[in-house]
Amino acid sequence: MWNKNAAAVAALHRVDVGRWQDAFGEVIDRIAPRFARYEPLRHAAGLMQGMLAGLDRKNCWTIAEHRGQSTPHGLQHLLARAKWSADGVRDDLRCYVADHFGDPEAILVADETGDVKKGLHSVGVQRQYTGTAGRIENAQVGVFLAYATARGHALIDRALYLPRSWTDDRDRCAAAGIPDDVEFATKPALATRMVTAAVNAGVPAAWVAGDEVYGADPDLRRAVRASGLGYVLQIGANRQVPTGAGTHRVDELAASLPADAWQKRSAGTGSKGKRHYSWALIGIDAEHDADPDGAAHHLLIRRNDTGELAYHRCYSPRPVSLARLVRVAGQRWRIEESFQAGKGLCGLDEHQVRRWTSWHRWTTLAMLTHAFLAVTTATERDRSPATAGLIALTVNEFRRLFDALLLATDHTIDTLLAWSRWRRRHQARARACHYRCRTQQ
Repeated sequence: MWNKNAAAVAALHRVDVGRWQDAFGEVIDRIAPRFARYEPLRHAAGLMQGMLAGLDRKNCWTIAEHRGQSTPHGLQHLLARAKWSADGVRDDLRCYVADHFGDPEAILVADETGDVKKGLHSVGVQRQYTGTAGRIENAQVGVFLAYATARGHALIDRALYLPRSWTDDRDRCAAAGIPDDVEFATKPALATRMVTAAVNAGVPAAWVAGDEVYGADPDLRRAVRASGLGYVLQIGANRQVPTGAGTHRVDELAASLPADAWQKRSAGTGSKGKRHYSWALIGIDAEHDADPDGAAHHLLIRRNDTGELAYHRCYSPRPVSLARLVRVAGQRWRIEESFQAGKGLCGLDEHQVRRWTSWHRWTTLAMLTHAFLAVTTATERDRSPATAGLIALTVNEFRRLFDALLLATDHTIDTLLAWSRWRRRHQARARACHYRCRTQQ
């Protein structure tokens, strides 16, 4: 029978699992100085190993049981009360990705993702639009920054978006553990802080990309230009841009283009092959602040086979070709792939926490876990290129191998029964509390 064990045995003839252990150890060694004591570091490593495991759900309960621990208390303490710096680990994550994927032509991609929630007490939750559900839902929204290169991509920074309904209610903020100095910031403002922090940390990059939420913000565009980077930021059809003939809506400019202004270009390779679109480039005037000599501003327009148009406001410190701008525009979707992998493989969205500190700690460790997968998969591709008849090793496939070869655990009957009793006892307390609250309403 071909099962997980059979796959592991077959893979043993072609991989060096000791090298994978060393690679994971490198990650833990990198973040170790952020922990005042060994015990929280040990729990952080165990949590990350649980995030790498093939569990249907990934939270403190399921990971602690999978790791053979008697209760989830150690992991819960790690997230809520232990002394360690989530922002420090975030800085280590950023350096780790830059060390392995560093490319002077890299693209920083900003985007947000939401986690649908029930109730009102999880930090930052309110009814708001989230692309995860495609509609307005009771949700938590985080803004993220991805680092994308030809060799790989990973998330390198995060910020929890707090709506005004939270920042205007300081008692509610205090109850959720939100620091007193945290004030309302728009999603583009959060992205601006992360891009600036990455540049100040020396992360090599040349471009910033984002969707309409970020392309519409002049402060973000100004900060990117001040950082010496270029940008390809999507904007809405009703946005206006300055030209030599005055200010015009971008959809009006697109309608005035002759047929020979469009060029067929690939925006990169997708799951179904090359993603070809028709593209047009229009020179536009600079914004109000001074630009370096030779800087270029453009409106980039994409047209798909159905005639639907998308608009991008572009800036480059030096003149660049249409092909280069198209390549940057096509890489924006790397952050969506990072969200998908981070959630599907590492439990990025499966945190069962309510407070500010716990959200940042879980999210940061999940991002670091995904970065480990991305980096180690790229390393394995370099060492063992795919042979004829095989696709290149994927992050999903590497996670399966890592789980089968290094994380498989055996449980005794006593351990399984103990966890069954623990869950049922906890669920009984939760039910009793829920019933008591209902009778008091």
